[in-house]
Amino acid sequence: MTLAVCATPIGNLDDVTLRVLAELGDAEVVLCEDTRRTRTLLARHGIDARLVSYHEHNEAARTAELLPRLEAGERMALVSDAGLPGVSDPGARIVRAALDAGVAVTVLPGASAVETALVASGLVGSGLVGSGLGGTARYEFVGFLPRGAKALAELWSELGGRHWPVVAFESAQRLPATLRSLATADPEREAAVCRELTKRFEEVARGTAAELAARYAEPPKGEITLVLGPGSSVPDEAPALAAVAELVAAGVSRKQAAELVARLTGSSRNRLYRGSL
Repeated sequence: MTLAVCATPIGNLDDVTLRVLAELGDAEVVLCEDTRRTRTLLARHGIDARLVSYHEHNEAARTAELLPRLEAGERMALVSDAGLPGVSDPGARIVRAALDAGVAVTVLPGASAVETALVASGLVGSGLVGSGLGGTARYEFVGFLPRGAKALAELWSELGGRHWPVVAFESAQRLPATLRSLATADPEREAAVCRELTKRFEEVARGTAAELAARYAEPPKGEITLVLGPGSSVPDEAPALAAVAELVAAGVSRKQAAELVARLTGSSRNRLYRGSL
């Protein structure tokens, strides 16, 4: 009994691993978001498999239906329309249920829109000097951006103190409003709009938030991954310093407390340590 979580191409159908193709061919059932899209991928590589729909609208019911079959020994593969299931796509529910039931779960990695966009943006590893992060190529993935002007403004405020790149997904229709909001909050922040990655009309536009807002005054076509460069504002570290003080009072060493709070808040470990003395 095995559930194989398989990464599929984010655009170009040839960007699929040999392990994933072998698993899709051997599986008794392939769970997929859109059977038409998955059938196109399988046909491209000469694979005939039994497909069962598994998407956000039937995820709970399908998990209850499929778990007994996994426990009975069926071999299943799980895919999404693009990328790795269970992060921004359905899949986490059945993975958790399978693990809780003692079913073996294996993950077969592959194409990633997040890391492809991050590298293509040229912003990976930027903003590290003086950040207390050393040479670590740190980044943050925030999933799909929230809807609404207020929610976006709050997010930009939160991300303003990040000293590393931030990656997000956005729809093409909402991209102009999102970029205008970002340009209002931080017009000089470096960013990259990565459109149709790995596809025929792939485009990576780099510039400041203000420049990109002007460029995308109208919605473009295709799937969008947005990469923000490190923010320039310094976060309010008073709450973080208070947290360090509480941990120290509870018996945690000052060094460990500063390291823990720095990881959770994004503040500089050295500043927290010195500020708590």
